[in-house]
Formats: sequence, C-alpha cells, structure tokens
Amino acid sequence: MKAFVENRFGLLVLVVVALSALYGVALVTRPAPVPARAEGPRKVAVESVTAVCPGAEGARMNVYLPGRLSHEVMKNAEPYVTNGPGALEAGYTTRVTSGAARGLSGVRCTEPAQSAWLAGPGPAAADVILHLTNADKAPAQADVEVYAAEGLVSGDAGRGLEIAPGEHKEIDLKTLAPSADVMAVGVTTVFGRLAVAARASMRGGGVDWLPLAAPPATRVVVPGIPGGGGRRELLVAAPGENDVSVQVKAVSEDAAYAMRGRESVDVPAGSVVALDVTTGIGGEAAALVLTAPAPIVAGLVATGTGRRLDVAFTAGTPPLDLGSAVAGNGPGTRLLFTAPDGPGEVRVQEVPAKGAAGRPYDVAVPAGRTKEVRLRGKGEFAVVVTPVSGQVYGGRVIEEREKDGLLVTAQPLAPARVWTVLPALTDSPRVVLPG
Repeated sequence: MKAFVENRFGLLVLVVVALSALYGVALVTRPAPVPARAEGPRKVAVESVTAVCPGAEGARMNVYLPGRLSHEVMKNAEPYVTNGPGALEAGYTTRVTSGAARGLSGVRCTEPAQSAWLAGPGPAAADVILHLTNADKAPAQADVEVYAAEGLVSGDAGRGLEIAPGEHKEIDLKTLAPSADVMAVGVTTVFGRLAVAARASMRGGGVDWLPLAAPPATRVVVPGIPGGGGRRELLVAAPGENDVSVQVKAVSEDAAYAMRGRESVDVPAGSVVALDVTTGIGGEAAALVLTAPAPIVAGLVATGTGRRLDVAFTAGTPPLDLGSAVAGNGPGTRLLFTAPDGPGEVRVQEVPAKGAAGRPYDVAVPAGRTKEVRLRGKGEFAVVVTPVSGQVYGGRVIEEREKDGLLVTAQPLAPARVWTVLPALTDSPRVVLPG
C-alpha cells in the first residue's frame, strides 16, 4: 500500500475514487429540483405613443388625452403626426354633402408598426388609395401584397418600396391590382416601421377609410355592423397556402345563430371571397364570428340607403380587454357591443371638447347578444370604453339622415394605448445562435 500511495499514478486514482464517492453521496441526498415557473404574457403600461393620420386639409383633428379633448385644424394635406404619453388617441371625421366625395368619413390615427392588414373593395369597384407614412428617423422598406378573388395579384410591383425618414407615399392600388372587385392588403415592413391607412371611394357612391383589420388568426370577430337597411357584404381572405372552410355565426341584438345558407364559406388558398349577409343579419345591429382551421383576415362593407349611397367599413378586431377610446365623435354616434361567448360588461365615459367629462356608466351585454348604446354627447366629444367583466367586442357608428340618402361611417373599437401585452420570455440557446 505504501508503494501504491507513493506512486503518483496511484495517488491520482485514489483522489478520483474519493471525489466520485463524494459526488455520488451529494447526488443521492440533494433535494429535487424545483421546476421553473412558467410565466404567461404580461400586461405593462404604455409610456409613450406616436399616432399618425393621413392629412386632410381643413379637417379638425381630435386629440384625446385622459380627461381632455383638444382640436387642431390641419392646414394642408400632409400627414398629421403627434407624440404623447400612453392613452393618446387621435382621429377625425369629415362630412361632405355634395359632389363625388359625398359621405361621412372617419379615420383613427394609427401607430407605426411592422405589419398591417386591410380588407375592403378592390380597385375595380372603388378608387382605393393606400397611405404609407414613415414617422421615424430611420428609413423603411415595405412589401405590399394584394389578394383578390383570383389569388395574390400584386406580383413584384409592390415589393421593396423604400420610404425615407419622414416621407409619405400614396399608392393607387389599381397600379397593383386593377381588376380586383374585393381585396385584402398586407403591408409588411422589411425594416423600419410604417403607419398605414387606406381610403376607398366607391364607384356607386360613398367614401370612407378602411380600418386596420386584426392580423391573420383562426378565430376572427367582426363587430360594429350597423343595423338598418342597405347591403352588408362580408369579405374573408385566406392568405396562407391552404384552402380554408370558414364557419360563420351572426350575433345580433336578439340571438346568436348560423345564418341559413351562409353557415360557412370556402376560401381558396391566397384569395378573398365575398359573402352577402344582408338577409342573414336582417337589418339588425350585429357582429360576425368566424372560425377556421387556418389563419384568415376579415372585413365588412356596409352600404347606406337613399337616392345617393354612402358606405362604411368595419373589420376583425381584438376584444376590449385593454379598453378603447375614440377621439372624434359627434351627433348620431352610437356604440355596438357584442359578447359572443359569455356575458360581459364595459364602462363608458364621454369627454366633451368643452366642460367636464361625463359620469361613467356601465353597460351589461348578455351572452350571445349585441347591444346598441346611443351616446348623449353634443358637439364633438371623445368616448372611452373600459372593460369590467367578460369578453366584449365593440364598434363605433355615426349616422346622419339627409334628404338624398343616409350618411354613415363606422370603425371597430381598437385596443387603447394605455396597456400592451408582452409575450412570455423563455431561456433558450437559440437567442445567441445565428439564424
């Protein structure tokens, strides 16, 4: 043994044996590891907001901050860009009673983003102008893709569009898709961020801004469909590589139901399908709930009544989990709330341009119903919607009755900028590996 210990290799063997024994004891006696706690999405406060609206010379821009509504007249047709703290909302409504541009038109200022979707009439049925604004100090490059009934029709003409810092581009979509009757437009920024808007002037009369649609998803709710007469046309796009069979359910003031003969719609891959839901809704204020096995985008065209027609648009939108606010409202404004799954409740407050804000009041929405709320505000005012319970979707509608036909504009209630949801973060070596 003495010779073994004095041999340096023998000593090394003893050390290795001793360390192995200690490691074995530690392994057996150590406590069971506590699994890492999975973190879900986090709701965090928004600290600052940039909002961008396409310009309209002479229009009164409405800017809302908590408890206060202010106005500014746009001096030219340049884009309107405003910066402020979280909860900032801005937008305007224009009213034209004669000429080719007759109609009510409402637009919400949007935040610059990396992608945007729109759904509405195509260049064969309307003059559609796409507005791209780069409000950042860095250049941006965008791809614009137009989907129609026959598929993706824009080709390479809309790819690689460069927008310099502070630059604004207007694109007549007939240069990308001249023969499309209906369309869905996807704007993706390769680098940078862009604010996106589009204005449609119908060949048969009526003009309005297309609201941004919710990004492609397997469940889409299209709220804020005004009641009354006129045509209601649902547009569904399947921008993926597979054909999609979409189930459609209406949620009206009286019931939730599958519309007879319109229970589903088949959408070929990469195309857009129009579905007339006028008789299915039956003149009631409503929302449509769409479910599909693959992601879809949806919007709706609502035509007014009378000798001269006006038009309004709504689109798929998220629920009011983060609240919502609309800056520019006036007489004839009403809100449409829908609770498609279970009962819900929201709180509504009107903020006038002059004087104190109105007292908030709660609106209960029964399960599987749409509820209409006529607002009492006079003059120009903002409206703020706060979630109370359940999951509720909403839309804003303004109507004015003229002798030669109804003036109408609509838009879904977009998420307020008070809060944002950050996805869960997980540890992964992939974040440091080259793509």
